[in-house]
Amino acid sequence: MSEAYKSGRPPAPTLRVCTYRRAFLASGPVPEAAREGAQNAAISARGLVRTFGSNRAVDGVDLGVNSGEIYGFLGPNGAGKSTTVRMLCTLLKPTAGQATVAGYDVVDRPGEVRIRIGAALQEAALDERQTGREILDLQARLYGLSAADRAASIERAVDLADIGDAMDARIKTYSGGMRRRLDLAASLIHGPEVLFLDEPTTGLDPVSRAQVWDEVRRLNRELGVTVFLTTQYLEEADALADRVAIIDDGRIVEEGPPSELKRAVGADVIVVDLPPDAIAGAATVAETVPDVDAVTRGRRGITIATADGAATVGSVAVALSGAGFHPQSLTVRTPSLDDVFLLATGYRMSALDPAAEGGDGAGGSGSRAAAAGSGGP
Repeated sequence: MSEAYKSGRPPAPTLRVCTYRRAFLASGPVPEAAREGAQNAAISARGLVRTFGSNRAVDGVDLGVNSGEIYGFLGPNGAGKSTTVRMLCTLLKPTAGQATVAGYDVVDRPGEVRIRIGAALQEAALDERQTGREILDLQARLYGLSAADRAASIERAVDLADIGDAMDARIKTYSGGMRRRLDLAASLIHGPEVLFLDEPTTGLDPVSRAQVWDEVRRLNRELGVTVFLTTQYLEEADALADRVAIIDDGRIVEEGPPSELKRAVGADVIVVDLPPDAIAGAATVAETVPDVDAVTRGRRGITIATADGAATVGSVAVALSGAGFHPQSLTVRTPSLDDVFLLATGYRMSALDPAAEGGDGAGGSGSRAAAAGSGGP
């Protein structure tokens, strides 16, 4: 680690990055070629492992995130999301494997990684006795920005946080949404190349959540910031991410653009609610119906993939009725990321109660155990 980093002063490249990104903001949207990131991977990981005693919280994760991309990291609590992020942010050393962020190894060159990333983790690290403006000023000073750069960066962050006169009020008076927006603005004060957002909207109301989504899109579009977004909200990953990876029990089980992942499920899905003792038999019957592509069993029924749900649902209903099965409901809809998750893991992420689960370090298999008691079709 460099002496400049130890003293809280980043090397000169950070100031150049900050100036470069201010120029981007002033000049409008980032050119498409810059967003595609064909030249360099912003994040790369191979065989990443982290154990806590006998628990393998992260179990051989491979990642490749392009520069300028919003990459969604989707999974329930306990799946390994936050542990992976902590390793990529150099807050936790991998047990095995290798990872680079912004071109630097997270173990061999952690200082170089830190000055090139921003991080807004699950709990906003904000001193309630300070004002929002004081937090931004402190963050800028810790990164060693000159007086001129500091003033410009703070003003940009004030605009980004968009909390009005509350910027000069004590943080203890802030709502959850205001704290999250300030934390996001503070993480960008030095113009990072890569931004890690770990569960950025957990606990926020729908309006505050939508505001955070808008800011993430704007940062990516106008500043070209690579965003690594971990979330347990399916709609959040679907709305924001260029690509998503689904992690379960410490392993990535699916990856790709949301639209392609959903298309792979089928053009439509038919969700059939059934009593638990009828699920196995009904699934066998449904598999014999023409134009049914796949049948997945869940805790509360079955999910049927088909090219034309409207044309097939009648045949499914007739076949089930003829075999003595009486569904509580049949619903036709387009596939969702929850359907992708179901096919990849065998249970629905939407059936999990986040408040009932532990963190990554407490038990990587807690997600599946929780699902076993509450899953959906």
